[in-house]
Amino acid sequence: MKKVLKVILVIVIIAFIVIQFIRPVINSGEENAAHQITAKYQVPQDVQQTLKVSCYDCHSNTTQYPWYSKIQPIAWMLEGHILDAKDELNFSTFMNYPVWRQYKKFKEIGKEVEEGEMPLSSYTILHRDAILNEDQKILIQNWAANTMKEMEAENPAENLEEPK
Repeated sequence: MKKVLKVILVIVIIAFIVIQFIRPVINSGEENAAHQITAKYQVPQDVQQTLKVSCYDCHSNTTQYPWYSKIQPIAWMLEGHILDAKDELNFSTFMNYPVWRQYKKFKEIGKEVEEGEMPLSSYTILHRDAILNEDQKILIQNWAANTMKEMEAENPAENLEEPK
């Protein structure tokens, strides 16, 4: 029995070492200013700073990777999380969304922050500076609501609704 356990342990250690050489793609894409949210929408400096600290690692093309992202299988889990997050909302490519989706994203930003759904608690466990305080939550909610009002003033209502 001891010999079997030793063999299993050796196999696990070798597998762990081997998977360290299988690296995911790093999320550090080129930034095109014309595609970023700031290309059209005014993002006050305090809002922008809060978004960068609390949101951009997952919701942009400019992730700041922590030390543990170099260890497998953690890197694979991070890659999956970032890809899912960017699929949902990517501040780096925000202007590529149709107007109705941009409007919807502002609504979701306000709601997610208000309900404490974002940033994810799994993220803030290790990134304590990303936790939003009440003032930051209100700041983001107000910014999202005000931007939605600006969009409503600039666009016909049907342009702000998802096509059927």
